Order: sequence, then structure tokens, then C-alpha cells
Amino acid sequence: MRQALRSKQRNVSSVFSNLHESLQQVLAQRLEWTELREVQERTYQAVVKGSDVLVIAPTAGGKSEAALIPVMDDILKNGRTGVTCLYISPLKALINDQEDRFRTFCIPTSLAVMKWHGDVAKGDRFWKDGEPPHFLMITPESLEVLLQEKRLSSDLRQVRTIIIDELHAFVESDRGVHLKVLLDRMDRITKRQVQRIGLSATTGNPKEVLAWLSDSRHKAELVTISSPPKEKQFLFIVEPEEKNRINALVRIVEGKKTLVFVNSRSVAEKLMKASAGRIRNLHIHHSSLSPATKRTSEEAFSSQDGACIICTSTLELGIDIGDLDVVVQVGPPNSVSSFLQRMGRSGRRGKSAYVAWILKDPCELLCSLAIIECAIHKEVESLVPPKKPYNVLLQQIFLNVYNNSRVSRKKLTASVLSHPVFRNLGQKILDQVITHLIAASYLTTDGEMLMLGTEAERVFGRSNWKELYSVISGGGEYRAVTPDGEVVGKLDARFVNSKNAEEISLGGRNWSMVKCDEGHNIVVVVPGGSASSQIFWTSSGEGGFSPLVCRMVGKIYGREGSVLPLGESEQEVLRMALARIPKGAGGNGFQIVEQAGTKGAELRIFTFSGSRFNRLLASLLQDRLGGKVQVHYNDFIVRVLRGGKERMGQRVIRALEEIQTMGKDEIGAVLPIPSAEGWKFARALPPVLLTDMSLSDHFHVEDFMDEVKSVQVTLLSGPDKDKGHRNADECCE
Repeated sequence: MRQALRSKQRNVSSVFSNLHESLQQVLAQRLEWTELREVQERTYQAVVKGSDVLVIAPTAGGKSEAALIPVMDDILKNGRTGVTCLYISPLKALINDQEDRFRTFCIPTSLAVMKWHGDVAKGDRFWKDGEPPHFLMITPESLEVLLQEKRLSSDLRQVRTIIIDELHAFVESDRGVHLKVLLDRMDRITKRQVQRIGLSATTGNPKEVLAWLSDSRHKAELVTISSPPKEKQFLFIVEPEEKNRINALVRIVEGKKTLVFVNSRSVAEKLMKASAGRIRNLHIHHSSLSPATKRTSEEAFSSQDGACIICTSTLELGIDIGDLDVVVQVGPPNSVSSFLQRMGRSGRRGKSAYVAWILKDPCELLCSLAIIECAIHKEVESLVPPKKPYNVLLQQIFLNVYNNSRVSRKKLTASVLSHPVFRNLGQKILDQVITHLIAASYLTTDGEMLMLGTEAERVFGRSNWKELYSVISGGGEYRAVTPDGEVVGKLDARFVNSKNAEEISLGGRNWSMVKCDEGHNIVVVVPGGSASSQIFWTSSGEGGFSPLVCRMVGKIYGREGSVLPLGESEQEVLRMALARIPKGAGGNGFQIVEQAGTKGAELRIFTFSGSRFNRLLASLLQDRLGGKVQVHYNDFIVRVLRGGKERMGQRVIRALEEIQTMGKDEIGAVLPIPSAEGWKFARALPPVLLTDMSLSDHFHVEDFMDEVKSVQVTLLSGPDKDKGHRNADECCE
């Protein structure tokens, strides 16, 4: 054991001692480092081999330095010039935060760092000829814009490495598809296979994510560093009365540096209003606030007197807010991944991680325990990229035609399908899309040449076609600005157009709306408004807990308890939750509980599969059962109401057996296809492809079919089933 330890220490020391002298001096003098951490040493060894690398390490585990050190070392040793490394981040705020970290390393070694994104003044988004920065920090959308600027983009030919921070934030979205296109274009610009380094704190399928990142271009290596075992403290407060939950929050955060995580912007604003005046140095942080407001919140932790930020997932990612005393979770998060990110905000620099849970009922306690148990067993949600990325395909078609003014169909096809992320779509799909775009006037023809048509100009042509540079849908938001032009934040279009839209609470302040400019999506606001000011946003997500969390809830039901060492009060609350579900639920497969109701038979199908799965199941059951039957769902159960007088359980079992044999087209014929407005470019899709994309990437029908076809169905009976029926909704909804 000692021999192995000495060998490891020599290995680490040899990496540090072999770094360029200037880099060694920075690490020693600025950071007081004399050796590298394990994650940095292993990442260095993988990077110098030329491999694409995915680094999985805990929050604040040194991932940024792990990627930066070998890249800097290479630049310094080889005297490289020009933009040598792109740092790509999902958030502008994360770039702003990381800029200081990069400068700490780079400035003493005479390496230049520059950030380039939409919040940077336009006059600062350039560099003099012959003086490009070595490190360029950018978002995918800004990189798309930069690639349109011929003079500046020519300096990207020297790029040798691309670092993608918080990679997990990209993989499952259209932004991830867009990112893959940009990475491939960088290979073409540089005429080399640019090395890719992905950084992430958590993912359930790291090997698959590494393959997604690397595209099998050359060697790929996974660097995984587990969280070191350390004490974690949890406090659970279950309180049905809202005012008592607020009182508990005030007690917990008093005099401490605290992040209070909530699960929506509306809840953040409501909690901010309820806590105002009771918590010192209180701030708010969410995606609809202005950059200036968010920066003020982030800077609040420089105070020595304690600070509290009420936030959504915007502070899950790697923005450094320093040492925290406690993380407060108001209601359970919807995934294990979110919990790990949030918990990782505390327990740094030798302290114990401390998470206080403020919950409103026994079901929230049960779900919180399920999340913690998943984390203990190192079970985290897998990341699954879109299967039918037609939305981004359209963006790239429009961009290609726009950049060339006119392009032949053959050249357009060759260019678009050459991107690996589109290769599986095939010639037939692309022909179908182009033919439809011509028919719908998004494209027009001149002999063999294609040009942008009148409909494309109408929908996407404003402000020099800037809509083409991003796949992020605006979501119908209005900018809230003061008469002086100060941007306060963004408001949901449905709220602005509702009858309640006169007085609002935004960023912890009350405002009155005085004017609405629908043509420019602007609302003019002035300070004021009453205590009843309100606000809401239309959620773009499906909500609910991840299937992983739901399955763990089922396991806890099945074994009638949690493995966590709970206090007596928490044990009693958990027993209350478990007592509301019939014995036998929570095992393998589906369990059906039937009871006679006043308007016919009523059933509960316990699936513990999550709302996405249960939504499909409910729609298919509604179609199969027909008549006056009503089918509802949540994360854990599907409810069948008004089922008639006799043998409803057997009818449901037969319907489930039929569903198990259904194909994708049969299922698609039943489901309500969502509006194309949910995707930025999907309005230009042929209807058949909109349906195809919806089934694969909105409903995830293929995953549903794989899961449902082999599931076992059990009809429960016994003295407990009525009790379970009457109370199941209290816990599960």
C-alpha cells in the first residue's frame, strides 16, 4: 500500500514539475499549489495524448483547472499564436464568472483571454488584426454569429482545443445538436480534428455522453473522479402551513450565506415577496431577470454579514458563489442530477455539506428521501440526445442558403448531411424538407438554385436574420423596461395579455405596467404596485420527477421504509405517506387497485414511471376504454374514473395488453401532436415530420414502447385496497 502511494505521489509531482516554468510559477505563487489534484493530473495525461476527453468530477472539484492547465502548457511550450482554445459555456453568466479564473492563470504568462457574447458591448466584441486572444470564451449562439464575421472568424483557423463546460446542460436539447454542428464546422475551418474536452459534474451514462461528444473521430478517454466520502447533514421540515414554512426559512438562513432553491420562477418571486424585510441581504436569481439584477445577486456573497439568494436552476451550474453555510431546498427538485448540483454548492473546503429541506406534506418528504437514496447508490439520470433533430436541420438549411445567397440543391444537401449529427436522417428526409420549404415559400428557386423565400423573410428576416443564429425559442416573452430604458427582466406573453397584467412583482420589487408594445415585445413599467402584485411564467418543461426518482419512490413503498437514518418525527411523517398506499404497490410492474365509486368503478394503476410515461399511458387508455371513462395521471399513478358497473379491472388489463402490442404509428394516431410553436423552426416542417419529431423527442414513444411491452400487470385485492384508493391522491398528487 505504501509503495503504491509513493508511486502515485511521484507521478503527480512529475506532471507538476514538467509543466512550463511560467505555468508552474502561477500555480505556486498565485494559488500556492505544489502539485496537481487527481482530476487535473489524470486529465492532463489524457489531453496530452491527443484524446477527446470527458471529465466527470464533483462541483468545485477542479474541473476547470483540469482542462485549462494542459491547454496552457501546450500553448506556452510550443509558442502557439492566435485563438488556440475556445471555451464554450451554456450560460453567459458562467462565462462572466469563469473569466476571472482564466485571467488569474493566463495574464501572468502573457496569454490573452476574451469573452464574446451578447451581454458584451458590441464595441468590445472585436480584436485588432494580428492580436487575437489565445482563449476565447463564448456561447454556441455567439459562436454562430462569430462564424458569419469573415475577418474575425478567419482567426479561428488556429484553434486546437475546445473546452465545453457543463456539458450535461447541452446533451438532451436542440442546443446540443447545434453545438455538435458547430464543433464539426470548427474541424472544417481548422482542417484538423480539434480536440474536445467536456466538463460535467454528473451524468448517469458517461460513456455514451463521451461517444456523443467525440463522434468516434479519434481516441476518446473518460476521466471520472468520485466525490470523496464526507459527512452530509440533512434537516427536514414538513409543514403544511405556508406561513410556518416561511418562518422556518427565516430561522434557517438568519446570518448565514445561503442559496434557497425553488423549482420555478413564479415560486421564486412569491417566496421573495413573502420573505422581504425578514431576511437580511436578500436577493433573487432566475432566468427572466436582467443581467444586472443577477450580477447584483451573485456579488452579494462578498458580504461578510451573510447573504441569501432565492434562486432556480440558474445557480445550479458552475458559477462560483464561494463558501456556503447551507443550501435550502423548498420542495424537492425533480431529478437526482439537480439535487447533486445543488448540494455540491455547500460542503466545500473541508466543511460538511448541509441541505435543509422545507416541505409541505408527507409526499414531498417521501420524494426527497427517494432522491437522496438514488444519490447514495450513485444512480443519476442518463442523458439522451434528440433522435429526430429536424428543428436544427431547418436552422442549418436556412443558414446555409442565407450565407451563400443562392445555392444548388445538390450542394446544400451535401453540406447539411455531411454533419455527423444529421447523417442518420438521410437523403429522403432532406428532400422531403426542401420540397416542402419550396411549396410553403420558405425557399424559392431560380433554375437549379435555391434562395430564401418570402415566408422565411417574414418569419426569420428581422434584424438582419439574427433569428437564424440560435435554436432557442423566444417563448413569446416581453422585455420589461423602465421609461429610462433600464431592462428589468422578461415577462411571459400569456401573463402580459391576461386580465391580471397591471401590477407585477419582478426581481423582488413591485411594478406597474403603463404601456405594452406588442410589435416589439416590450412592456414599459414604473416602480409601484400593490402588495397583491403577481406574476407567472408558462413552463416550457413537462414538470414532474424523473423516472429514476419515481422508481425509487416505488421501491421505498415496496420495502415499507427508507434506508436513511431518520429521526422519529421524520419516521412518523414517512409512515403517514406509506400508509396511504395499498400493500403490494411499488413492486415490479403495474399494480391495479379497484374500488366501486358513486359514478362507476374507479381504479388506480400504480406505475411509478414518471409523468412523461404516464401521460402516454393515460392517452392510450382513454382511447381504448372510450365512452364516459375519464383517465388522469401524475408521476406515480394513472387514475381511471367512471368505469361502469362491472369488471373494470379486467377491462383495463385487456386494454393494457393491447397497448403492449401497439406500434409507433398506432400510438401516434392517438396522441395529440403539440403545436409547432414549441420549436423555433418547426413551423416550416412538413406535418408528417413534425409528428415524427414529436413522437420521438417530445413523447419519447420508442422508450415508452420498450418499457411497456414487457411490464407485468397485477390486480391487487384485499382489505387494504379501499383505504389505498381513498387516500392515494393525497400523497401522489
